[in-house]
Amino acid sequence: MFKMFLLIVLAIVTLILIIRFLSKTSFLHILLNKYRSFEDWFHVYQSYKIPQYNENNNLQENLLYGKVSTYLNSLASLEDSQFTNLFTGSKCNDIILNLDANQTVVDTFLGARVYWTNGVKELTMRFRKKDKRRILRPYLQHVLSVAEENESKQREIRLHFNLYDNGRCCWRSIPFTHPATMDSVVLDGDVKNKVKSDLELFLKSKQYYNKLGRVWKRSYLLYGPSGTGKSSFVAAMARFLCYDVYDIDLSTVSDVSDLKLLLLQTKSKSLILVEGIDKFLLSSEKSTAAGMLNFMDGVTSCCGEERVLVFTMNGKDRIGDGDGDGDDQTAMMRPGRIDVKVEFPLCDFSTFKNLAGNYLGVKDHKLFGQVEEGFQNGSSLSPAQIGELLISNRTSPTRAFKSVITALQQHQPNKQVEKVGAKSSDNGSGQPMDDGLLCRESVHTVREFRKLYGLLKGSRRKEEPPLDLSSIEKSGSRHDQT
Repeated sequence: MFKMFLLIVLAIVTLILIIRFLSKTSFLHILLNKYRSFEDWFHVYQSYKIPQYNENNNLQENLLYGKVSTYLNSLASLEDSQFTNLFTGSKCNDIILNLDANQTVVDTFLGARVYWTNGVKELTMRFRKKDKRRILRPYLQHVLSVAEENESKQREIRLHFNLYDNGRCCWRSIPFTHPATMDSVVLDGDVKNKVKSDLELFLKSKQYYNKLGRVWKRSYLLYGPSGTGKSSFVAAMARFLCYDVYDIDLSTVSDVSDLKLLLLQTKSKSLILVEGIDKFLLSSEKSTAAGMLNFMDGVTSCCGEERVLVFTMNGKDRIGDGDGDGDDQTAMMRPGRIDVKVEFPLCDFSTFKNLAGNYLGVKDHKLFGQVEEGFQNGSSLSPAQIGELLISNRTSPTRAFKSVITALQQHQPNKQVEKVGAKSSDNGSGQPMDDGLLCRESVHTVREFRKLYGLLKGSRRKEEPPLDLSSIEKSGSRHDQT
C-alpha cells in the first residue's frame, strides 16, 4: 500500500515537471496554432479589408482605418502576437504597442473569434461566416466606441510638416510639445477672451454650419511685428482646441496642384497654419500663396470639415491682391476668407507688467515708474525682446528691470535731433561743425532749441540766408509766457 502511494506521488510530481517544462517552451503555443489551423478546415470564413485611403487613392485617409488601428493597439491580446512594435508615448514612462506588418491579433466578441491582420496599407478582418449576421454591425460599433474613448483619453497633438519624398509632396509628423497655453501667452485680456469665446462657439456649431450650407471651418489672421507672440498664440490655440497642427511651408510647394494634394490630406479637427503669407504673396511664389487663398473659399474647401485656418503676417497692410493693379481691396481681406483678425502690437506698460508677472512673479516694483515713463516717451520693444531681458536676469528682478529701462532709453524715437544747416560744412572758422553739439540727447525743450539756434546764427556767414525757425520761436515765446 505504501509503495502504491509513493508511485502515485512520483507520477504526480513527474507530470507537474513535464507541464512546467512545456509551459516554458513554444511547444504548447505551436500545438495550439496547429489545432486552430486544423479547425479552420471545417469552417467557412468571411473576410473584410479596410484600406488606409478612401477608394484606393492617396488623397484622403480612411477614417475607419485610423479608428480600427487605435482599437487594435489597445487589445490585451496584442502582447500574444509574434512580432509587436514598442514605442514611447507622450510621457517618457509610457510604452505603446503597435501590431507589426503581416501579423495577426485575435479578438473575441459575443463568443465569436475575430482575426485582424495588419497588411500593407490595409487591415483585414476575418471571422466565421456563420457569425456574420450576429456580430458584424454590433462589433464595428463596439470598435468605434472603444476607439473614440481611447482617443479622448490618450489624445496626443501632433505637428505635421510638408516635405518632398520620392518626388511627391507628403506629410510627416512629430509630437507637438509646445508648452504655450491661453493663460501663458501675453495678449490684451479682452482680445484673448474674445478669441477663446469664438473658438468655443465654433466647436459647438456643426449643426449651425450645416443648416447654413457652409463648410464647418474658421479662419484667423494674426498680424503684427516680429516677436509679438503670434506663433506662441497659434500653439495655444492648438492646445485649447486639442487639434493637430499642419504647418505648411509654401517655399517647398512647387505648384498649386501639389498644394491642393497636401490640403486634401489634412484631417478633420486640425489647425492649418501658414506663417508669413505676406512674404509669399509679394515674392515669386505668389501663385502658390494665391492657391492657398483660393482653398479658403473655393470648392476644394468642402473636402473635410472642423478645420481652423490660421495665417500670420507682419502687417495686414503689406499685401495687395497679387495682380499688381493697385487695388486697395486686399486678397486676404476679401469677404468670406478671414473671419477673425487679431492684432499683436509692440509691448506697452500693461503688457510689460504681465510679462514681469509671468517671467519673474513680480506684480509691483519700485522701478515700474521708470519703465512706464520709458513707454510714455514713445519707446517700443517687442514682448520677445523684453522676455529675453527678463529671462537672462531672472535671478535679480531689480537688475532685470534696469536692463529693460536701458533698452527703452536706447529705442526712444527721434533720439537724435536732425542736423541744422546741413548744407554748411563748417562753423565759420574753417573747422568742421561738431556733430555732438547738435545731436545731444538732452536737447528736448523748445528753450534749448532757441539757444542752439542763437549760437548757430551768430557763427553763420553774413551772405548765408537765415534758417526759418519762426514756428519754433513762436512756440518758444508761448512757452516762456507760460
